[in-house]
Amino acid sequence: MNISWFLKTAARSVVGNVGSVLTRSGVPCSSKIIRKMSRQADHLERTASVYRQEALFPARVCSITNESDTVKRLQLEVPHPDFNFRAGQWVDFFIPGLEKVGGFSVCSSPGLLHRKGVLELAVKYTEHPPARWIHTSCKVDSRVALRVGGDFYFDPSASDPVMDILLVAGGVGINPLYSILMHIADLVKQPCGYTPGHVHLCYSAKNTRELLFKNSIISICQALPDKFSCNFHVTRQSFEVEEDLQPYITSGRTSEVVLRRHVDPESTLCYLCGPPPMIESVCTDLQKLGLPKDRILYEKWW
Repeated sequence: MNISWFLKTAARSVVGNVGSVLTRSGVPCSSKIIRKMSRQADHLERTASVYRQEALFPARVCSITNESDTVKRLQLEVPHPDFNFRAGQWVDFFIPGLEKVGGFSVCSSPGLLHRKGVLELAVKYTEHPPARWIHTSCKVDSRVALRVGGDFYFDPSASDPVMDILLVAGGVGINPLYSILMHIADLVKQPCGYTPGHVHLCYSAKNTRELLFKNSIISICQALPDKFSCNFHVTRQSFEVEEDLQPYITSGRTSEVVLRRHVDPESTLCYLCGPPPMIESVCTDLQKLGLPKDRILYEKWW
């Protein structure tokens, strides 16, 4: 695969310096907040001012599964030993013969990359060329290239204070938060100096079929109930909820009443990802509950 072609494509595709980044200081892990981005802008335009690695790495698609009716889950093998990412980051996704560059959050943990040399993406169908290619043309053994970027991540050091983590996701905004959740699960199972606090996930979607990774999330909560808990919120459920999901399902959006149960202004760090209206509403609710702005970290992708 011609990596230089990918680099030329990326250079042609970046136009201007769009979007802004604010550093949140005083938090127990390195994280930044990506402000609202234009819905119409290309991925490289929207993230032109955001940190990204310089290196571009070849990758091979080694598995494709249907995560839902509208979302495909890709597993990609990246053999280069220098490739790495932090939980919550995204990748620039370069496709041979396609000028548009995709931008997709990694949904797997860094530990999976270290153990098996693979990462995973869950991509919803849209008419944007990279997403359409994944749903209509991508095959096992397809070759692409990846470049890691993003200032929204969870990567604590051993000396950081223990914090309880609240994850609030809407729709496919679950992707980076699922990566963070899986990374924390790895830290619990394989201690490396940092002791995570309790993790609670509030995840909203249109209906239970659109709740990505729900079985895996429930399994983690059941296996480690002292460390993990979750609530799924459905806004337009038109069919009966499966029996095994019923204990976790709440009708309606993630409200201030729900958030209050999981927010301690002294010890909670919150990560949000989802549609801008949801982010704005949840940020307002969290601040009403006394959570400082520097412990509300969010990413708006659309």
